[in-house]
Amino acid sequence: MESSLEKMVDPTLAEMGKNLNEAMKMLEDNQRKVEEENEKKYTRKDIPGPLQGSGQDMVSILQLVQNLMHGDEEEESLQSYRLQNVGEQGHMALLGHSLAAYISVLDRERLRKLTSRILSDTTLWLCRLFRFENGSAYYHEDDREGLLKVCRLMIHSRYEDYTTEGFKVLYNKQPVIYISSAARAGLGQALCNQLGLPLSCMCRVPCNTMFGSQHQMDVALLDKLIKEDIDSGKLPILLVANAGTPGAGHTDKLGRLKELCEQHGMWLHVEGVNLATLALGYVSSSVLAATKCDSMTLTLGPWLGLPAVPAVTLYRHEDPSLSLVAGLTSSQAVEKLRALPLWLSLQYLGHDGIVERIKHSSQLSQRLLENLKNQDFIKTSVEDELGSPVVVFKFSPELSPIDHMLHSAQTPTITGNERYICDTFNQWLGEQLSQLVPASGVDLVELEDEGACVRFSPLMTSAVLGTEVQDVDQLVDCLKLKVPVLTCTLQLRDEFEQEVKRTVGLAYVEDLSWPGLGVVRYEGQNEDKQEKEVEKINNELLKKLNELESDLLFSLGPEFGGEKNCIYIGMVTEDLDVSELIETIAATGREIEENSRLLENMTEVVRKGIQEAQVQLQKANEERLLEEGLLRQIPVVGSVLNWFSPFHASPKGRTFNLTAGSLESTEPTYVSKVQGTGNTPPPTPTSSRAKQRFPGQKLFRRSLRNSDGFSETSSVSHIDDLERAEQRPAAAPPAGQGDSKQPEESMLPNPESPEDFRGDKAKALANDCTTSEEQESLR
Repeated sequence: MESSLEKMVDPTLAEMGKNLNEAMKMLEDNQRKVEEENEKKYTRKDIPGPLQGSGQDMVSILQLVQNLMHGDEEEESLQSYRLQNVGEQGHMALLGHSLAAYISVLDRERLRKLTSRILSDTTLWLCRLFRFENGSAYYHEDDREGLLKVCRLMIHSRYEDYTTEGFKVLYNKQPVIYISSAARAGLGQALCNQLGLPLSCMCRVPCNTMFGSQHQMDVALLDKLIKEDIDSGKLPILLVANAGTPGAGHTDKLGRLKELCEQHGMWLHVEGVNLATLALGYVSSSVLAATKCDSMTLTLGPWLGLPAVPAVTLYRHEDPSLSLVAGLTSSQAVEKLRALPLWLSLQYLGHDGIVERIKHSSQLSQRLLENLKNQDFIKTSVEDELGSPVVVFKFSPELSPIDHMLHSAQTPTITGNERYICDTFNQWLGEQLSQLVPASGVDLVELEDEGACVRFSPLMTSAVLGTEVQDVDQLVDCLKLKVPVLTCTLQLRDEFEQEVKRTVGLAYVEDLSWPGLGVVRYEGQNEDKQEKEVEKINNELLKKLNELESDLLFSLGPEFGGEKNCIYIGMVTEDLDVSELIETIAATGREIEENSRLLENMTEVVRKGIQEAQVQLQKANEERLLEEGLLRQIPVVGSVLNWFSPFHASPKGRTFNLTAGSLESTEPTYVSKVQGTGNTPPPTPTSSRAKQRFPGQKLFRRSLRNSDGFSETSSVSHIDDLERAEQRPAAAPPAGQGDSKQPEESMLPNPESPEDFRGDKAKALANDCTTSEEQESLR
């Protein structure tokens, strides 16, 4: 293959293509292991080293580039995933950039002929593909640059003396550019900055609020604004319409807008993702009207999965001199080479390949839309259900059709701040779907009326991410799992708030931006606590809660959240026992507070105990001196006197009880064999509200009915039997069998032998009646 390629084309071109192919294979081969010497040599550093005097070969430089691309472990998977989907058509686009640099060194005549052929071919293909007859093309890197050049073209066309007089002619009659309020953010300001116009030259047209789509430009209001500007001495020159708004993907009424522009002598420019459907066999009438506009901007890179290809602005204008002045055409042959990557990629894909890619994206949108129609609590915002390439949906806690008929009392309804809560929940839903199904390319979008929504726009993502039908099905499956979680969490938020407010020591914190059950803070019994003490207790409480065996997510909340020293509880399911959760949080907080209070008082208690011990020791020495006499305290005399007449004193001692915080005598230790009969704290009683759990059942979960062979009644009776067994005093073993262990079968009653059962019961009663002295004698 390589030898035949060298025979057919210029050897230099063949060598360049071969080198580029090898370079791309090297950069895409992420499975190859790098040798230890190369890893040490080309480790990523913040400070670049000096250039080597002898230089480096291409393989070493490409290896350095690969290390820079995949240096961070967090970004490695994402980068490799996107590079794997570049494909051969992407290699052709990258080859075009290399060829453009190579062709630019040719002599002027050859360069002129070659660039003219590339430019004319690409423009003709694009005009035929997207049904824009008799059009010219401008290729640009920034997708806003085409609109900018069109605005300059209209200024030169409507102001004859602009070339010589400049801004003076604009001062007398101010130009006006109209854009939709649904246009992408910052578009109007960017145009004014580049054109040197004040912001007053930019007029934002509101969208429909009463009739039609909420994202379409209000044509009647636009007509009124244009007439008002004309009456005030201004000059309307251009209107920017949308064939697919950046947010919801809706198309303006292009037919009526074109009539309005012709009436007032304005230029109509259209942009949007829906323009890609012009290449299909079936095109909706709303998008088909874009073919009658004066100019349109196409972003073929994301539509076809072509990296680093320029955007294209197709326009119609009869005066080539004004196009040259506005910058839409150039006399420089090098600038015309911008079309070379597209020229190569379009030939490689062919007409069928281009149409197939756009059609595949549209089919993905239709498949998702059909599945969303059967989902309760999911609201879609689609302009045309038959051909819309953008699907926008959101979780809406409103009545589903079935709930409307049944009037179910469990239907989630929210009052007050419902917009804010819905936005929070939809943001969580969008993040979860994008993480679970990254190949779907879903993202979050903030719409003016709907709020936060999830957007699926495969025309902008599927070619790069390689989205397939199974990815859409996986997205629907994940959505079916997340919607019940959202619904249950929304239902239990009010119950959680009421339970927290009824519990002593806990404070409910309202944070509408938190996607979860709610926020709680432990404040304890004393309201005069300092902020540091509250922070310490809540941090320890969070640690204890995360150590429990539960499915709940406890955290300190968002990093830049407004509330501090709180416990944030995430999403929950329908089997959550809110009362048990709140009781556990309160009990754990009290335990931590008591332990912290004990540790704080320990230093003071020990200090006072030491002082008291010193006083008692001094008093004991004085008493010993009075009892033994002065002579016994003399070293030599005392020893002789003790030898002739020993002095027997009762052993006395002191012990410090940390629990009581006082000194106690050790005399009971010598009197009784059983120690600790003083101020020993009683054993901790078992909480009456502690619940018995079945194997595998986690905390804060209600037991399901009729599951695992247990009915609700039998489960309750079983728990009551266990509680009675725990409260019953342990029976003493019979004589001679204190250390023996009987199997569990012998402790159960036998229904076939009631006499044995009565005998065992009599023995148990006899053992219960036996006194402690008798049991001690038996032992």
